[in-house]
Formats: sequence, structure tokens, C-alpha cells
Amino acid sequence: MLVGGPWTHRFVGANGSRFHVVEAGTGPLVLFLHGFPETWYGWRHQLTALADAGYRAVAVDLRGYGASDKPPRGYDGYTMSADVDGLIRALGERDAVLVGHDLGGLVAWMAAAFHPQRVRRLIVCAAAHPLRLRTGLFSDPRGQLSASRHLLKFQVPRYEHVLTRDDAAIAAQLMTDWAGPWRTSAEFADYLAHCRRAIQIPQAAFCALEAYRWVFRGALRPSGRRFVKLMQQPITSPTLHLHGAEDTGVLPRTAQGSGRYVAARYEWRLLDGVGHLLQQEVPDLVTAEILRWIKE
Repeated sequence: MLVGGPWTHRFVGANGSRFHVVEAGTGPLVLFLHGFPETWYGWRHQLTALADAGYRAVAVDLRGYGASDKPPRGYDGYTMSADVDGLIRALGERDAVLVGHDLGGLVAWMAAAFHPQRVRRLIVCAAAHPLRLRTGLFSDPRGQLSASRHLLKFQVPRYEHVLTRDDAAIAAQLMTDWAGPWRTSAEFADYLAHCRRAIQIPQAAFCALEAYRWVFRGALRPSGRRFVKLMQQPITSPTLHLHGAEDTGVLPRTAQGSGRYVAARYEWRLLDGVGHLLQQEVPDLVTAEILRWIKE
């Protein structure tokens, strides 16, 4: 997972775990959170571009992924958002611009709600607000529930062994379905190989599925009802919401209503001809949007 490049690899202790972070540049902190089944490497284009623009760009392997620790517990929304809070402080900063994609986008939404003092600005890519996603799963069976049917399979015990079978063929198929036109490029083939290796690291698949299992388990527990109540608090960080018009993983109509949970300035941008992996499908456009939002 320690891919070489114009960046520095190191390990940081936060919230009781050790996290692998990749850092480039100096200046105000911009923290990147990746999605499933990816790693920090999904932000490689933005790391170098933001470093060149005068920012301290840091991409992290989330709890359970890549070269970060893989504890058996801690994949609930409270702990993963606390990971972000701890990482920002461990990096020596009081706050950061937070950029999240897919699962990392959900964590970013939660961190902005639970630890607003740490999130100076929020940029979410291809991720609906958790309560919008919850609504979509229950109210749109032919739409978002159908698009998220893999989440139902993730609830099956020991499904992590199915996910990693045949060189992680199922994970590769999910990414291919989500990728949009980018799936035909040589870069996608290389990136897919990286993600297939990453999800087969011992315990990585189990940890990745635990975050999604918590969502369903939590819905039946008092902690889940408390989570919904807390997430209803308005986000106070100015929020830019980027989404691909061809996203088949999180449907645009599911994500579009997320602004109702933001009390600060909120901007929704739908990117035509782009799928779920938008920061890699159109890296220059996404980077330009991130820089615009940071500088305003």
C-alpha cells in the first residue's frame, strides 16, 4: 500500500488506533477520506494538485483499510467520526477542510455533525447525507434500494470470504459497474488491480463490511435511534456537494436532498457524464472545484 510518489508515507496514532496517512505540501490542512473498497490512493491526483496550490494535503487509510490498523470493533458512525477528530489533532491542527468520497463521504457528514469545530469546510463526493440515504433505501425500492442490494448481501455472516474470492472478483465487479465511462481506460485497470490487492489484506474485507453491518444493526438498537436524532442537527460547515450524473451506486435523486441538513452555505453540483468515482474520472474538474470552495 506504500505506493511511491511525490508524497510522504507515515503512521499517526489517533483515537486508540494507528492510521496510515500520505502527506504532500505545506499550508492549511485538507484531509481526504476514501470510499469502499478503496484506499488513500484514490486521491493521488488531488494530493499533488493541492500541494502545488499551497495546501497541506493528507489522505488517510480509514480504520480497517489499507495499511491502517484493523481492530475487530469500532466501525460505528460515532467511532469513525471520532477517528477524524483525532486525526486532525494528531496532525497538529485545530481544524481542516474535510473531503470525503463514498464511505468517506458518509464519515465526513458524520464528523461535521458530531465534531463541527474540526471541520472548517466540507466537500462531499458521491455520498448522500446518511439520513437521505436511509430515506432512499426505505422509500425508493426500485431505485436506491435496488442500487444498494450489495449492502444486503454484506449482512450475511462471513460474506467477507465471498467478497475476496477469485482475486476479489465481486469487489472488482462493483467498482466496474460504478465507474462510468472511465472503466474502459488503462488507468482504471491499474487502479482496479490496486483495490483488489488492498481488499485482500488479511482482515480488511471483514473490517470494510462491518461499517455497513453497523448501519443495519444500529437501526434496531437504541444507539441507532440516537444516531438518527443527532444527525438531524444542522451542519454548520459550508458544504460543497459533488455528484456524478451517471452514478449507479448512490443515485443523484437520493443525494440531492442532502442540503436540507446544512444550515451553512450549501452548493450542489451534478457532473454530466460522470459515474461514482468522480475524483478519478474527472480529476482536474474535481480538483478545481475543491480549490474554488476552499478559497471562497
